[in-house]
Amino acid sequence: MKKLKIKTGDTVRVIAGDHKGSEGKILKLLSSKDKAIVEGVNVVKRHTKPNAQNPQGGIVEKEAAIHVSNLSLLTTDGETTRVGYQINGENKERISRKTKEVI
Repeated sequence: MKKLKIKTGDTVRVIAGDHKGSEGKILKLLSSKDKAIVEGVNVVKRHTKPNAQNPQGGIVEKEAAIHVSNLSLLTTDGETTRVGYQINGENKERISRKTKEVI
């Protein structure tokens, strides 16, 4: 399993691709494929058969995965930043490279 610098729940901005500039919260990470599912970004339509959750069936909109290289973490000010690490006592913390604040 690969180590990714972003985690579920982080707020990110898309920095490349069709959805460049959009922001959202990470809902799920697919670390084996280096992809993430971001809330409200890369929404696709899927045709579904009727089932227990959706007895009517039809067209359902859902978020598709986007590669993590196209995402950048946001600071509390709303600026994009890279992720760094620092050791604080016995804890390893993620920090913002721009503002040096703990994420």
